[in-house]
Amino acid sequence: MTKRHIAYLACATTLCGALLGTTPASAAHLTHVVHPGESIQKAVDAAQPGDTVLVLAGIYHESVKVTTPGITLRGEGRGTVLEPAAPTKKPAKKPAGSRKPAKKPAGSRKPVKKPARAARAEKSCAELGNGICVVGAKNNPVQDVTVAALTVKGFSRIGVIAVGADHLTVEGVTAEKNGQWGIAEERSVRSLYRHNIARSNGDAGLFLANSITAEKGATDTGGTLIQGNRLVNNRIGVTVRRLRNLIVAGNSVTGNCAGVFVVGDENKPKAGALTVSDNRVEKNNKYCEKTARLAFLQGSGIVLTGAEDTLVTRNLVTGNSGKSPLSGGVVLFKSFVGVTSERNRINGNTLSDNSPADVVNQEAAKTGNAFEANSCRTSKPSGLC
Repeated sequence: MTKRHIAYLACATTLCGALLGTTPASAAHLTHVVHPGESIQKAVDAAQPGDTVLVLAGIYHESVKVTTPGITLRGEGRGTVLEPAAPTKKPAKKPAGSRKPAKKPAGSRKPVKKPARAARAEKSCAELGNGICVVGAKNNPVQDVTVAALTVKGFSRIGVIAVGADHLTVEGVTAEKNGQWGIAEERSVRSLYRHNIARSNGDAGLFLANSITAEKGATDTGGTLIQGNRLVNNRIGVTVRRLRNLIVAGNSVTGNCAGVFVVGDENKPKAGALTVSDNRVEKNNKYCEKTARLAFLQGSGIVLTGAEDTLVTRNLVTGNSGKSPLSGGVVLFKSFVGVTSERNRINGNTLSDNSPADVVNQEAAKTGNAFEANSCRTSKPSGLC
């Protein structure tokens, strides 16, 4: 066989391999288009990994649950609106004097009792009072889901909630006037929350936790990023509770009762090992009444409580004023369960017109917290500017 024949066969083999590796047209990802009046949930249920569910502008009265990995749920912007469905009407009462069902004859079999598990059937996303639910199994997180470019408003509990997600993206979502949180997650890792608007929600605009209900030590998010969001007129702009290894950067946080909360408690490891940087935290002076877990809130910029090894840097914190125990520009607060904040660095921030002070450190000197190169005028105790 000549060299020319060998070269020809080699080229043919390469071409065959390339052709065999090409994805056939039948396996291409699909876009499922949902028009007003149609069901978003049906389109989501029909979608396969890699597909997009495109929801056209309009008002949709439903909740949506996503359990399929790799799908994108996308609207056409703020004009694609999800609101709660109208409550179902209760069946009419039977008129007085209507006949009672006949008694079963003696000796007839008793009805079989349903298993206890059936009685505790899992509630739907709508029954829980949520708008969009991204849900993975306990040991099998749902991966690579994207929720983008739509509005979720008026739900009794949460606008968008992720439980057990990995590499979730929530981008360009407006979450407003929801009863508890605008956008929230638990038991999730490597999430991206970018360019969202969360306003006028009952508690936090953005709420991230290791677990909403269970008491346990802080967990590593693997680098979750909260970036470029606008958080307005909520109880708290951003709450990060019992988490580690994430970044809160470049957000606009204004008109809330409190701006940014990093929250730990008596569980170990503590919350912390995270960065809060380059945020604009201004005039968070709304008044919110106390709760069972927290004093009343007003005039809090950035608060660390029960946190460790956190870097707070290059933030603009101005005009946060109040008389709450947590009021001030950047506040280190010993948690209500007595857990200290330790080894945190407050560095290179610009602070002004915050009251009772631009920087408030309620921790003992031996906790290793450092205040360096901040542009500010007042501090409690003095000498931190």
